[in-house]
Amino acid sequence: MPKIRPYRDADRDALYDICVKTADAGGDATGMFTDDRLWGDIFAVPYAVRDAGLTWVVESDDGRTIGYVVATDDTEAFEQWFREEWWPTRMGAYPLSGAAEPTRQDGIIGYASRRAPGTNAHAAEYPAHLHIDLLPETQGMGLGRQLIETLFTELKRRGVPGLHLGMNATNTGAGAFYDRLGMQRLQADADTVVYGVHLVD
Repeated sequence: MPKIRPYRDADRDALYDICVKTADAGGDATGMFTDDRLWGDIFAVPYAVRDAGLTWVVESDDGRTIGYVVATDDTEAFEQWFREEWWPTRMGAYPLSGAAEPTRQDGIIGYASRRAPGTNAHAAEYPAHLHIDLLPETQGMGLGRQLIETLFTELKRRGVPGLHLGMNATNTGAGAFYDRLGMQRLQADADTVVYGVHLVD
């Protein structure tokens, strides 16, 4: 049975790999961009770098890292750090296409470049946020719930009042998972659904 354990620096390449293999609304996005590591440099690795204490991984019976949860306990502080310290060291590796019609990769790069404190409508009430990704082989074992519960325990220990997350609206499997966990839908449109949960009364 796979086990959940704290993140180690040796897991970093696995975070990149898992992130791209689940980035297309839960499906494999390998080859979608000119560099697959773009996904991880935005949605996974910076969280583990900034606060490894809020990162856990799923380790398979044969020692592979096959899933993770990453998080921040303070979205505003994280976005400030991402904008000022993390993204400037990465953005040179991901130039815009220069195409008259922006590509999907241009859109993701633009999103990363616009990230900043004060832009998230839910950060005040739900200051933490997370990203969770599991390879298909992990599904149906309850590992996603275990990862979330492990994270919530630590956030509660830190006194964090609430957490939010955003997901691609087409990822219906993830939506069903968050619904089962009792998370509240805070907003939804054609592209994105945002969930929230209060952790401390």
